[in-house]
Amino acid sequence: MKKRILGKNLEVSAIGLGLMGMDHAYGKPADRAEMIRLIQESVELGGNFFDTAVVYGEENEKVLGQATKEIRNQVVIATKFGITGQQRIGNSLENILDSRPESIRLQVEGSLRRLQTDYIDLYYQHRIDPNVAPEDVAETMNQLIKEGKILHWGLSNAPENHVRKAHAVSPITAIENQYSMIWREPEAEMFKICEELGIDFVAYSPLGNGFLSGKYAKETKYEEGDFRSFMGRFKPEVMEKNQVVLDLLTDIAASKRATSAQIVLAWELAQRDFIVPIPGTTKVHRLKENLGAMNILITNEERLQINQALAEMTIDETHF
Repeated sequence: MKKRILGKNLEVSAIGLGLMGMDHAYGKPADRAEMIRLIQESVELGGNFFDTAVVYGEENEKVLGQATKEIRNQVVIATKFGITGQQRIGNSLENILDSRPESIRLQVEGSLRRLQTDYIDLYYQHRIDPNVAPEDVAETMNQLIKEGKILHWGLSNAPENHVRKAHAVSPITAIENQYSMIWREPEAEMFKICEELGIDFVAYSPLGNGFLSGKYAKETKYEEGDFRSFMGRFKPEVMEKNQVVLDLLTDIAASKRATSAQIVLAWELAQRDFIVPIPGTTKVHRLKENLGAMNILITNEERLQINQALAEMTIDETHF
């Protein structure tokens, strides 16, 4: 299986596994025993990079810890701090943010306990805390690295100035942001920062929350608790507008004897050598499909042709 290096020396499989959907955002929690088997199957197939966060539910970290405690030296674990809960304001849930040094220390101890490990490979600030300077967060990361509790750190959905200020105090290994064929915002500025500062990019929702897999239609009914039922990109009119992307993927997939999802992931790997996508799934056959994208070659000429085709489309990049 193909590997990529995050930062200077964090080797990971070129495609990882996002665990969020096992407990959060896509309906009821998945069966624990099945998820343990899925994670272990990923390792057997060569996918060793796992992404979780306490805000997805404490059980999300626990299932990863249970699955990997006997094979800890074979896996790379990424989890997050900075969101300590959620509160309902009106009709929406708002994150409760806390990145004070004393809070971070409590959060990392909780994650270590749930993950059944004594170190975290990659520790992200999940969302920036406007009340805490990036330099203070970075200095706390320096201390945790010296103590051996974390090996690397990163930022998720952080603005450019925050990245630069934090990186100057404690070198950042990875930026985690959304990136897909229907959400290409990072190309504007963040990719330039990654290239300039030597930071790698972990892409969440690389399949556009499943839209780019072609498995969902305007008529699809989602179970209770699945946030795709109100996401903008799954509105019938948006899906209809973005059908041109799915048609393109269908044609390319047929020529490569692959699936649409595999073409998307292979395209992301070809876009930049510092990108590592982390699609999520709760199904073994989808896991095998996603990891199989590492074996599909998108040449530079093909990549440019795909990008040109996408540039000529009017794509609705509605996020939520």
